[in-house]
Amino acid sequence: MCRNIHTLHNFEPAATSDEVHAAALQYVRKIAGTTKPSKANQGAFDEAVHEIAHITQHLLDALVTNAPPKNREVEAEKARARAAGRYAA
Repeated sequence: MCRNIHTLHNFEPAATSDEVHAAALQYVRKIAGTTKPSKANQGAFDEAVHEIAHITQHLLDALVTNAPPKNREVEAEKARARAAGRYAA
């Protein structure tokens, strides 16, 4: 489930709110042990996703680095190359 959480810090352009929300959603799904909460737990699930996304954005805004920003396309190509090597027939 958490394979969809990717590093969001130090990219150009910066992580979008959608990316932050997706990471928060994956985290809550992993912690809760479910991808779809019951109706009784939906409110708590949604609130947790919202709060985690909010604090994650604060974290990303506060982090500093001297390293140059990474290029999203270059990093995505590296990931595809690694996956191709792993899953080659």
